This record gives sequence, C-alpha cells and structure tokens, in this order.
Amino acid sequence: MNRAIRALSVALVAAVVSLAPPAQAQDTVKVGVIQPLSGPVAASGNYVRMGAEIARDWINAKGGVLGHKVELLIEDNKSDPKEAATAAEKLIVRDKVPVIVGAWGSSMTLAAMPKLAEYGVPMVVETSSAASITKQGNPWIFRISPPSEMEALGLEKYLKDFGIKQADFLAVNTDWGRGSVTAFGDILKKSGASVGTVEFMDQAATDMNAQITKVKAGSADTLFLTTSVEQITLVLKQAQEQRLVRKVITTGGSSAPSQLIKQAGAAAEGTYHILFFLPWFPEAMPDGKLAKAFVDEWAKRGNPFDGLTEGFRGHDGLLTVVEGIRLAGKADPKAVQAALWKVNVMGLNGPIRFEKDGPAGKESGQSKPSIFIVQVKDGKIALPAFAAKK
Repeated sequence: MNRAIRALSVALVAAVVSLAPPAQAQDTVKVGVIQPLSGPVAASGNYVRMGAEIARDWINAKGGVLGHKVELLIEDNKSDPKEAATAAEKLIVRDKVPVIVGAWGSSMTLAAMPKLAEYGVPMVVETSSAASITKQGNPWIFRISPPSEMEALGLEKYLKDFGIKQADFLAVNTDWGRGSVTAFGDILKKSGASVGTVEFMDQAATDMNAQITKVKAGSADTLFLTTSVEQITLVLKQAQEQRLVRKVITTGGSSAPSQLIKQAGAAAEGTYHILFFLPWFPEAMPDGKLAKAFVDEWAKRGNPFDGLTEGFRGHDGLLTVVEGIRLAGKADPKAVQAALWKVNVMGLNGPIRFEKDGPAGKESGQSKPSIFIVQVKDGKIALPAFAAKK
C-alpha cells in the first residue's frame, strides 16, 4: 500500500511539473508600452508599437538584457488622456514594470506623468513634444523626441531659404498643437517674420473648412500645420478645394508624406515636412546601416511603408530603456532611473543621451534629436537642395 501511495505521489508531482509553464517563459524583463492603439490617432500608435516589436526581437536575438528576454506589456490609451493615466497605473501596480515607453500625444503623456511620480517609475517619452513635459519638474521623465522649441530651432537655419515673411498656423487643439504654435511663432518673430492667423481644430474633427476660410482671408505666404497624418490629409484636400495658395510646412514629424501622396494626391504637391527619420534615404541617417536594416525588416514583416516615420520611435524608445536596464544591472525602477542618465547609444534618429531640463533638483532628461526636412515634389519624396547642403 505504501509503495502504491508513493508511486501515486511521484506521478502527481510529475504531472504538476509537466503542466507548469517553462521557467524561461516566466523569466523575462518586462517593459511597459502605452500608445494610442484605437481612437483618432490609432495609426500612429500602432506604428510605434510595430517599431518597438522589431527592437524587442532584435534585442532578444542577441540574448536580451541581463540574461533574460525582453517582454513588452502594451496598453492602449485610446487617444485619451484619462485612459493614458489609467494605463500607466495598471502597468505599474498590476504588472510591476520597472520602466515604460509612452505615450505618443503630449496630452496623454502629461496625464500619465503624475502616476510616474506617485509610484516612482521612469518613462521614456518617444513622441510627445510639449515643452511642459520636461519643464514641470518630473525626474521620472526622459524624452528622446524634440520639444517644439527644439524642433523650431532646427528649422531656424532654413528660414532664409524658405523666405517666410508672414505665416499662419493651423494646429490640433492639444498641448502639442498649442506648444508648436508658440515655439514656431517665436522663432519666426525672432527672424523678422510676422504671425498672421492662428486657428485650432479638435483632434477628432474632419471638417476644417471654417478654419481654412479664415486662413485664406489673410495675406500670409506660409501655413504651418501641426496635427496627425489623418487630419493633415483632410486639411490639404479641403485647402485645395478652397484654392488656398500657401507654402505648407508640417511640424512634429508625424505627417508620413508617403501616405499624404497616396491619400491627398495633388493636394500634397509642394508641401514641406519636418521629420526625424528618412526611410526613403536611410543612407542619409546618422547610422545608415542601422536605418537600412530597420527599413528592410519593416518591409519583411509586411508593415506599411508609410508607418516608418512613426515606427522608428518605438525602436529608439525600447533601445533606450533596455540600455538603461543593462546599465542599472537590475530591473528596478529607481536603479533604471539613475542609469538612464548614463545612456549613450546610437538610435535610428541618431545619438541618444540625456541632458537635464527643468527646475533644479527635479530635472527631467532631454535628448537632442536629429531633425530633417523633405518636400513632396512631382509626386515623390525629395530632399530640398537647401536642406541637403546643411
């Protein structure tokens, strides 16, 4: 009887062990990702997710970090600031992530930031550009995307080439859009140009004819346009219908000009776009070999080419946090926060390293990204001659 019971016990233990998940499946380093996977700017958020997934797979193919595979825990902020805050708390409290990448839009990032400070978890900001993100005194924030002021400074050297005398602004009514109007307006005034009509539009708006009519009534030679690619497409089409004649410059790096050519057609002709990644000219990027490999891998996965100008952000965001974890020597939020100040890696956009920004003792980290300009010319993406020289 004892022998039979012993045999049964051994069999039960073996069965339990066989049912348990393999140790390596549980033994991962978790990284939180917050993006708009649904809602008005879902296309952009999903492209960032795709880029992060490529980085994850490349990192894991090289052994992961600290001897463990990297696991992405992705939350949808639904293009809504309240949802972004909820997503951050969920990743921190429920999933115990040591670091987060997020959250695309400035309003969404700003909404998540109090949760980072409350629980003491760092976040690498991959897209948002509102100045207040690094100025308000949150030491858990590390941004690799340029604030609007930095982007405007990047354009400053081209202002003579553009020959702008007066500019109008049409921007999405969010922290990003309002911040962009202020930053580019200041640079224009500094250069001697004036600011004309300033109009805003709701993030989910599809009819911008009223704003375009007001812009058309002015005498400016240039229109600065700040919003997502979906809304830019609509604005260009509606501006063409109203026969608005302006030099158009989009800001924020979210215009996806290849997509504009497809969706806006002739309405996109001649437009200029400030970007942070050039998938058409990977050899022109700071690390041409890395850029070409990313573009090739993106295509291999069947991801839409138009998403590359957003997707690179996901790659660089994950690259940054994983390097922070590696330097920290452990997946601990406070250790990763300290280590992010030591990060010095080459991303798709260029070198990533952080300088202090914000009030003394509560500084956020801000990297200085590379900034590029392209133009839609004869239905194709081109490097303007004046931009290629500088």
